Amino acid sequence: MPSQLDDIDRKILAELQEDASQSLDVIAGKVGSSKTPVWNRIRKMREAGVIGPQTVIVDAERLGLEACFFVLIRTSEHEADWQDKFLATLRARPEVLEAHRLAGEIDYILKVRVANARAYDTFYQALISEVKIFNVTALLSMEEIKFTTSLPLGLD
Repeated sequence: MPSQLDDIDRKILAELQEDASQSLDVIAGKVGSSKTPVWNRIRKMREAGVIGPQTVIVDAERLGLEACFFVLIRTSEHEADWQDKFLATLRARPEVLEAHRLAGEIDYILKVRVANARAYDTFYQALISEVKIFNVTALLSMEEIKFTTSLPLGLD
């Protein structure tokens, strides 16, 4: 699908990434089209999987989740059974916002959002009680410099 996206599709995506609650009329006006063609383009991009579920961005700090940790994990286990259990454990933990498998010395990095250091320790203790992990390093984010969910669409 990426090669099939034209400039209008990309402009529509940029508008949706900025604020998905905009009406079709507003989006159509901004991208220089009309409501029905914009709706058809959005529908086609949904069907193709370019556009996923619509959600809202919630302010974690206003909910009392003031601590963001980046957790670096090294493991000595690389068998499929261990990985299946580890991934299931991560998916079951709502504190884990993101999890990535890495190339290099670190095997996984997690983005974990909790209320404070004590809540992180509770998360950590639960994690290591469920799966064997060789080494864990937790890095506390002191300040979020940039946050976006918008992908670069090449409209510059």
